[in-house]
Amino acid sequence: MNYETASAPSSAPDSLQARVERLEQENKRLQGRGVMLLVAVAIALGVTVSLAVVSGRFGHGAAAEVIAARQFVLRGQDGSIRGVWGTDKDGAVRLLLQDGEGHARAKLTLLADGSAGLTFLDGAGHTRSAFALLPDQTASLVFADAAGNTRSVLGISPEGSANIVFADHAGVTRAGLGVDNDGGGTFTLVDRGGRELAQPETTVEEPATDSTSATPAPSRTPHRR
Repeated sequence: MNYETASAPSSAPDSLQARVERLEQENKRLQGRGVMLLVAVAIALGVTVSLAVVSGRFGHGAAAEVIAARQFVLRGQDGSIRGVWGTDKDGAVRLLLQDGEGHARAKLTLLADGSAGLTFLDGAGHTRSAFALLPDQTASLVFADAAGNTRSVLGISPEGSANIVFADHAGVTRAGLGVDNDGGGTFTLVDRGGRELAQPETTVEEPATDSTSATPAPSRTPHRR
């Protein structure tokens, strides 16, 4: 009896130490499971990202139905900007395309009022040709020279008239050909001094008054300035 009473205190530390050892082992097992769980999550995330990249590259898998942005920038393989597509504060929508040197070469514009235009530029930034359609249905096609001066314009009005005009190097109109609203043809010539030249008249011969007339009637010659 006395032996059991004396030995009881010595067995308590042993039991406590065993519990501590079991707790440490359990903690190590939990730590190992946590590491394995983290590795599994990382692998799952990596597989998900890989699938998303492959799907986006080859067009497979789910895709977003709507992508909202005010501006998109297109870059080339070298990282240079090759195009910009977006809206501005005035409500206009523009698509700008640039060459490899960073020069704007083509523009597509839609204004808030419905005016639409397509413009082509050279490497110096000069507009060389443009097509425009206005809200009132006026359509025009413009051609310019290397200096940016308008040299020719082809247009159609809402009323139905159509015309084409030609200009000199200074942009001054020198000739025009068209059809007016009533279907009549028009022709205009302007000399270097800015004077409009008269249209040539048709030569007309008048018949003789009787069969005995030996001299034909005089003809009218075109009036020239």
